Amino acid sequence: MAFPTATLLAFLAGALVLSLTPGSDVLFAVASGLQGGPRVGAVAGFGAGLGGVFHSCATAFGLGALVAAHPGTLLIVRYFGAAYLLWIAWSTWRAVPVSPDHVGGALSVRAAFRRGLLNNLMNPKVMLFMLAYLPQFTDPKIGPIWQQILILGAIVVCTGTVLTAIYGATAGWLGARLARRMRLLNRFAALLFGGLAARLVID
Repeated sequence: MAFPTATLLAFLAGALVLSLTPGSDVLFAVASGLQGGPRVGAVAGFGAGLGGVFHSCATAFGLGALVAAHPGTLLIVRYFGAAYLLWIAWSTWRAVPVSPDHVGGALSVRAAFRRGLLNNLMNPKVMLFMLAYLPQFTDPKIGPIWQQILILGAIVVCTGTVLTAIYGATAGWLGARLARRMRLLNRFAALLFGGLAARLVID
């Protein structure tokens, strides 16, 4: 199975920006880093990132089976994904940066990992985003859809885990100064999400 180079590069760029965008996982890791130091912040980010494994597998096997039985489902999912990405773009653009001081952090390494994992698993938006984002980079001609989603999901999980952990660790050193960059990242992410939505419809 080999993804076209252009498709893979576009996916990698989107995955990196997605991972850099301050969301609930990043805010939790930052808060944990502020309260418990670099190690606690990094572990909180690692726990949150691992939650993506569950979402990737659920998306791969659930969507893969559905597309195999009803090929037209993939088109429906693409339009649903475009609508959802537009909503995310609008919400992200209008979002008011939230100070990490207002997010409950975790002081111990064990608690940071556990709470980071649960924070991700209990967030339905992660599953919805996987359903909206991953399928647009798949192609039935390459191979089974579920295998492609697992590979792409693994890339998202790896980049997300590493970068969220870096956010948490950095917060331990830089403190609240990190929060001042969130508005710029939100605006950049909103433009990306809008572009992805347009790509879904055009393709």
